[in-house]
Amino acid sequence: MANQYGGWAGKVLRVNLSTRKITLEDTVERYLDVLGGTGIGYKVLWEEVPAHVQPFDAENKLIFGVGPLAGTGVPCNGRTAVTTIFPTVSPMPLVGSGHMGGQFAARMKYAGFDAIIVEGKSDKPVWLHVHDGIAEIKDASHLWGQGIVRTESTISQEIGQESAVASIGQAGENQVPMAVVITGRSHSAGGIGGIMGSKMLKAIAVQGKMPVRIAADKQKWENLINLHRSLLGANNQHVVPSFPHPKSEYFNPGSRWVGAPGKRWGAATPAVTLTDDIYSLNRISFRTNNAAYFLGDETWKYTVRGNGCHSCPIRCHTVIKDPGIAAKYGIQELAQNTCVGLIYGRSFFPSLAKDRGTPGREASFVGMHLADDLGIWCNYGQLQRDFVRLHKEGIFKQKLGAEEYASIPWKKCDDGDPTFLFDILPRIANKQGEFGEVLGLGTGPMLKRWNLDEEKWGADKDTAYWKMGHPKHHANEDDGQCGVVINTQYNRDAQCHSHCNFVRSGLPIHEQKKLAEKNWGSADAVDAVGEYTPTNIYKMRRAKWAIIRKELHDSLSICNWMGPWIASPLKERGYAGDDTLESQLFSLATGHTLSRDELDKVGERIFTLHRALTIRGMNQVNMRKEHDQSPEWIFKDAKDKPAFSKGTIRMDKADIEKSLDLFYEVMGWDKTTGAPTAQAYKQLGLGYVADELAKGGLLPK
Repeated sequence: MANQYGGWAGKVLRVNLSTRKITLEDTVERYLDVLGGTGIGYKVLWEEVPAHVQPFDAENKLIFGVGPLAGTGVPCNGRTAVTTIFPTVSPMPLVGSGHMGGQFAARMKYAGFDAIIVEGKSDKPVWLHVHDGIAEIKDASHLWGQGIVRTESTISQEIGQESAVASIGQAGENQVPMAVVITGRSHSAGGIGGIMGSKMLKAIAVQGKMPVRIAADKQKWENLINLHRSLLGANNQHVVPSFPHPKSEYFNPGSRWVGAPGKRWGAATPAVTLTDDIYSLNRISFRTNNAAYFLGDETWKYTVRGNGCHSCPIRCHTVIKDPGIAAKYGIQELAQNTCVGLIYGRSFFPSLAKDRGTPGREASFVGMHLADDLGIWCNYGQLQRDFVRLHKEGIFKQKLGAEEYASIPWKKCDDGDPTFLFDILPRIANKQGEFGEVLGLGTGPMLKRWNLDEEKWGADKDTAYWKMGHPKHHANEDDGQCGVVINTQYNRDAQCHSHCNFVRSGLPIHEQKKLAEKNWGSADAVDAVGEYTPTNIYKMRRAKWAIIRKELHDSLSICNWMGPWIASPLKERGYAGDDTLESQLFSLATGHTLSRDELDKVGERIFTLHRALTIRGMNQVNMRKEHDQSPEWIFKDAKDKPAFSKGTIRMDKADIEKSLDLFYEVMGWDKTTGAPTAQAYKQLGLGYVADELAKGGLLPK
């Protein structure tokens, strides 16, 4: 059946590490209704992993999934979803996904597979070699104990450079909940590393030359790809530059489109000077330099190039070269990362938190090297914010034994000395002492272990803690009620950029409102940041749209950090993107034609399955009371400005409750509990899910 369609490789690989049994199944026959990526992950967990299974149990499964657009020419298609029972969710582990970029998604397709399901547990360290439609379980005893850089290099040298390796470091081996799996040196999926470690799986390497067939006429496909390219902005779909330019009607200083003419990739050989042609489709990667955006303008002279994922012209992982830092700290002179990964190191130091000069860059450089080699997750910066608060409030001194506390060089921390990281990060990766054990747990388990008040922790805006062990992710500070509701829906940080990539696109609010009216029925669907108005149904339609776009992107294998393409840099289009782009790409690639609304229904099905897994995992139908919560800090303002007054992001409690009412309404869910009704499940083809939940009393009455 799979051969009827393009896009998909057609096979899912299943590897049982306990029995060493390797089997195959047809992708389309079994998973067409959930597309791929997280959709496959959620379906496998629903059907095969009982609610009582813990993250590090052999019965837990780890699903590396990609979608029908991975490995094609679609821009920004390099995302691999890794889905499992997540180890850092509190008070009980629940479904969650990490997402990594790089070349792994494409290489897995070229190896012949749309997903790899890992089950069981090996009795000794192994790595998995997946190539040309087959898989081999190989001994990894020589790799166990090694960092991610050496592991990836060793395997690549053994099997050849035309491969992609995803591996864990010491943190994953030691089953640290706050561990990552990394591919391509810096593309990470957080919270997953410890699951691999519990299965004694050091790495997965994928390679092959099997084709990905496109069903459509070549010219139609090429035309659509070119349209897609024309709609791209810079990182986070910022569609206007951060600098004034004669060719641009608008600019916005907050835009990540920082590649102004005259800027230089100073460490390139030879150096590359950016030209005046800022809209050239052959120079899209010049628009984004995340190292300069996060570490300061001086970083341009250390920039080698932009690096990134398969078929992505934006290249958001900046490669930087600093021989001086390398010599000073005994680390490699090249580093690459993006966003919070770039500032991983400096964020431990209060004195360097906003430093964009040499001290901040040095700490960031050291942090990148250590964290990405040891395989330690930052939980979107929550690890560092927790550390700073624990130190500032004297909690470490209270909770650690006197001998252990004295063994930590706190003066280096206070002085902003990056060598402090050489002490504390290995402690976390190796679960060394109470300090290493606790910081590796994640926020929720850490608060529980040390008997700290979670509600109080969530009242501090600077800590940015949201709920269930995880931080906010583009909440009210970016998008008012829409951002708040999105942050209530997931078990980890929401990882959703659909909403904030629109409001932070750089377009002035009057242009955003034109697009909002076109796409969601009213200009009132969007507010300017810090000029929020009371909630309305249109905002919640946009919240639903944002979540569905996230789930579609995670299941099709499109980067939700770069999309969706609802806005564009093109004045001649009225700055409009194309909200049918995902469905057009899917239809042409696969030959299975779905309209935007039809594909959105599939995205809604995938999200609703995530909701059902959460309900079953919590054994709780009242999601509104027990799950969909917001922290107290969103209802406060430092100057006590009231909600809906200009200049504040403060929310109003009654308004947020009304927002939830409206959101549940547009989802077709029960307002009292915030749970999908039997009818809602059945309309999405999930009647079998409703039947199982009904047996446990987990449907609204």
